[in-house]
Amino acid sequence: MHSRTRFVLAAGFVAVAGAVSVLAAPALPERIVTNWNAAGEPSGTMSTPLALALVPLLGAVLVGLFALLPRVDPLRANVADFRVYYDWFVVVFAAYLLVVHAALVAFNLGYPVDVTQLILAAVGVLLFYAGVVLNHVEPNWFVGIRTPWTLSDDRVWDRTHRLGAPLFKLCGVLALVGLLFGEYAVYFVLVPVLATAAVTVVYSYVLYERLNRDGEVGPGGRRDGDDSSF
Repeated sequence: MHSRTRFVLAAGFVAVAGAVSVLAAPALPERIVTNWNAAGEPSGTMSTPLALALVPLLGAVLVGLFALLPRVDPLRANVADFRVYYDWFVVVFAAYLLVVHAALVAFNLGYPVDVTQLILAAVGVLLFYAGVVLNHVEPNWFVGIRTPWTLSDDRVWDRTHRLGAPLFKLCGVLALVGLLFGEYAVYFVLVPVLATAAVTVVYSYVLYERLNRDGEVGPGGRRDGDDSSF
């Protein structure tokens, strides 16, 4: 499947979200529920036109941005090496937006949808696939675990992503496990994701400092004593 075909598929999910809005609009009141608390109880509303337009418009903008980024990345040759995984992430993300939007609309139409549980399940799938992408991502400016230290040294980039990939997959699994714990399910997403972010940032810093201290690499990822220019 060509990259363009995958983006057409992602755009198709966005288009379906837009169609859901158009079809549901006449049956909805002036304001609809758009927020739920951890227990799955409605906690906020929004004007119907804005709520129905938000996800389709956001999806269109983000899919367009995702299509542009590989073209403007100075390291676009590296992006080409994992482009298939990148493209499928965009498809999964667009599908995630569609699920969120369809669940919101279905709830407001009176269907017995547990929106919180459905969204958390979709987040779990998204996190797991993010881990799949991290297994393959090469140094670039837009995708991956981008800290000052991973961006400064390819070795730090590689090792940090080898650590981050299984951690993100674990976050996805824990998010799905959390569905069994009712109102506490949201913590099975927030705590692992925040912990993974902290661990990968600290790890990249510690690894970079250790490699420099041991003389394995110099500034910019070069070995000490390597005077080669750009």
